Amino acid sequence: INGAAGVAINSTINATFSEAMDPSTINIVTFTLTGPPGATPVSGSVTYDVINHIATFTPAVQLELNATYTARVSTGAKDLAENALASGSVPNPWSFTTALTAPATNQAQVNLEGAEGFAVLAGTTVTNSGLTTINGNVGVSPGSSITGFPPGIVNGSTHLNDAAAQQAHSSLTSAFNNVAGRTGAVVVAGGELGGLTLAPGIYASNISSFAITTSDLILDAQGAPNAVFIFQMPSTLNVANNRKVILQGGASAANIFWQVGSTATLGTSTQFAGSILAAGTITIQSGATLNGQALTESGAVILDTNTITASE
Repeated sequence: INGAAGVAINSTINATFSEAMDPSTINIVTFTLTGPPGATPVSGSVTYDVINHIATFTPAVQLELNATYTARVSTGAKDLAENALASGSVPNPWSFTTALTAPATNQAQVNLEGAEGFAVLAGTTVTNSGLTTINGNVGVSPGSSITGFPPGIVNGSTHLNDAAAQQAHSSLTSAFNNVAGRTGAVVVAGGELGGLTLAPGIYASNISSFAITTSDLILDAQGAPNAVFIFQMPSTLNVANNRKVILQGGASAANIFWQVGSTATLGTSTQFAGSILAAGTITIQSGATLNGQALTESGAVILDTNTITASE
């Protein structure tokens, strides 16, 4: 209905007429759906129920998550006497907003292999300012520079481009490619995850990046402790200051993966969860905590008075 919120992303859209209509005039030309970005036409098919006078638009693809769509029946639609639909019929056009109302596709586990146990792994350098505590291993490969420890503390082992770091880097590349290659993602319009409660599954942004800025993100495993959450972004991940990733329903940080095509930034005092698998630099600003892993193939990991605990 007009103004509806929380509409499922696999919904069809109905238009009910007050009288019998000419079926030949009810089609994809006269019954349209547009959505983000802007008023982009949505491909689909249209059917007409002659008994109940209901036209149905069925999108050819899944609607985007957290997006506003507008449906419209044009004056090209006519009744059996060939009278055109009145212009400005209420409500026509009408709009609604989508939300995830059913679980997304279940995903297989992601195997980090040699990168397991690394809380921090960089391709070039690991640098730290302040009293950072890392619970897990720290490594760099193919680079060979880790600075800021002390004053930072590593409750684990340190690997400077040794065999373990090299194996971890190779495993990271494999995991990154595996996650990036998965299909069937739910699309999040605008890339804003703040304010959403998401079920297990795989998510992508229609603008290539993700952000958590407006409010916190809730990940709900719905009672399945092994449920996997995957976020794919060819570009950046940006988390605003003081934002949180909140886990509920048995969700585990060990089963959350953020595949980042360039850089990732966690703002000051954020509380983040999951393994960041990045191609570029990961910056974790002052006071931020990470329940998971900061792993980058080609960039640096920059720390500042953080607590990072490798999830298990």
